[in-house]
Amino acid sequence: MEKRAPIDLGKRIHLIDGFDLGVPGRTGTYVIEEEQLTLVETGPSMSVPRILEGLKDLSLDVKDVRYIILTHIHLDHAGGAGLLLKECPQAEVIVHPRGRRHMADPSRLIEGARAVYGDDFDRLFDPIVPIPDEKLIIKEDDGALEIGPDCTLSFLDTPGHAKHHIGIYDPVSKGVFTGDTAGIRYHQIEGVTFYLPSTSPNQFDPEAMKQSIERMKQLELERVYFGHFGMSEEPEAAFDQVVSWIPDFLSAAEEAIEREEGVKGIKERLQHKIYTYLKGYSIEDDHPVYEVINLDIEVCAMGLADYFHKQRG
Repeated sequence: MEKRAPIDLGKRIHLIDGFDLGVPGRTGTYVIEEEQLTLVETGPSMSVPRILEGLKDLSLDVKDVRYIILTHIHLDHAGGAGLLLKECPQAEVIVHPRGRRHMADPSRLIEGARAVYGDDFDRLFDPIVPIPDEKLIIKEDDGALEIGPDCTLSFLDTPGHAKHHIGIYDPVSKGVFTGDTAGIRYHQIEGVTFYLPSTSPNQFDPEAMKQSIERMKQLELERVYFGHFGMSEEPEAAFDQVVSWIPDFLSAAEEAIEREEGVKGIKERLQHKIYTYLKGYSIEDDHPVYEVINLDIEVCAMGLADYFHKQRG
């Protein structure tokens, strides 16, 4: 197992790389070292050993974990929650109201993920362990959670990527944990600010996404903690870039659908737009960022096709 030390983000927050899909810097778990030790995201079950190792590297006892917060229940963010909970006797899992029943009974989550990932499902996500209902806490819009004498986290309902999505505002670092609603941060490109929306199936809603981002912009923000991947200290630029790409994603999908090119056509049109944009920054086709972008585009294209299918009845 490739090792990577937890990333110190300052403000008593570390990031443990979960190597989702076997890719470094893909998905991680944020560790908030407050009186009530709190984790944000677990990643899939294959990331759980890395979380345990990362906590050990930070000289933290997994038995002291009090809260595990899930921004949403997609398996690349929450699939490992049940497995991790087995190692955390004091912990409770916080989830959006729409996500509760799926974490208690993940059968529909598994069915949906198998439809997207096919034969790769077991390798990427198995096992998905149900969470006992008494271990689940719901946080609705404007909910709060005190995790330390000087820290009460605030929760926001942030649909757009999924209907079961919450954002978490940390007043100590003046940062918001955005999951996937505010897009993906491509940290692989040195010196270039690059973010894209995440339009994966099956609840992508562009208007809701823009509204959620606008709401987060109204917070007193100095940081954004992305589900994919890491922290940005330029919240305004990050949010604005994600919003600016949404019409481009929609137009690429609409053109492909009108020409009956299917998901493959959507993917190719997205690739063309993104590659052309990055070439303007002298990012050539052999740059490693494209491997990650192509993974994302594959799933984004499915979500866009699903969105237009629903729009057209």
